Amino acid sequence: MKLHYYAETNSLYIELKTTPGVETSEIANGLNADFDADGAVVGIDIDQASGKLDRTTLEAMSLPLKAA
Repeated sequence: MKLHYYAETNSLYIELKTTPGVETSEIANGLNADFDADGAVVGIDIDQASGKLDRTTLEAMSLPLKAA
């Protein structure tokens, strides 16, 4: 998973998979989900991100990690 913040558009993209998205659906105003050809969510886009979340902190809690 990767987080991409784009200052020029004030949007945050949460990339869940590297699979290309083929369809986008607006879940709520300013919140879009990208789906792959199989219908799986591959990313989430948050418009006007600076007003919707605190970009100064990022915490990852209880994430299962692959063995190195």
